[in-house]
Amino acid sequence: MSAAAIRIVLADDERMVRTALRVILDAEPDLEVVGEASTGAEAVSVVRTERPDVVLMDVRMPEIDGIRATEQILAGLAEPPRIVVVTTFENDSYVYDALRVGAAGFLLKRAAAEELVSAVRLVARGDSLLYPAAVRGLAAEHARRRPPAAPPWASRLTEREAEVLRLIATGLTNAEIATRIGVGPATVKTHVAAVLSKLGARDRTQAVILAYESGFVRTG
Repeated sequence: MSAAAIRIVLADDERMVRTALRVILDAEPDLEVVGEASTGAEAVSVVRTERPDVVLMDVRMPEIDGIRATEQILAGLAEPPRIVVVTTFENDSYVYDALRVGAAGFLLKRAAAEELVSAVRLVARGDSLLYPAAVRGLAAEHARRRPPAAPPWASRLTEREAEVLRLIATGLTNAEIATRIGVGPATVKTHVAAVLSKLGARDRTQAVILAYESGFVRTG
């Protein structure tokens, strides 16, 4: 195992699920499962002990669910791990709530092994795992339950930053945004950083959630 291996904690109340994930991940030379948890409370404890880079978090677990566990982990550590919600249904309201509190993205339990491995590597390097169509659907459902209010941050965005936020919400990468608006990737990176700061968002996923939830980006 490489000294620079990505350290992973698995949190799921089904032992068979954890075993399957471990087999897939430990087969990769740059990935290492360093801990497992069967409840949300145990996940918080294991993460505090092992300090992993990535947590694969089931949302429906005993004691405390994956949403609260995610919230506690992100709030309780100065340098928290990246958390990926693992779920059976992409339209699960639990997933949306987990994304709102800071999860970097979500992955379906039926995802192929290569998707799982790619997702772990993606979030470990600081990117967000976005599925724009699914996020739009979840945001639309949330908006029906709670009508959007004008976001206070909208007026603080420059015209270019507003454009970049809308493009992020469609799922474009920095490189794709750069091509679309005719600037360099470094410039896009600067715009993205400014957008996250003005929205008070932890990452791109939270920015997308806020954009849809507030009505700044429409779901229709």
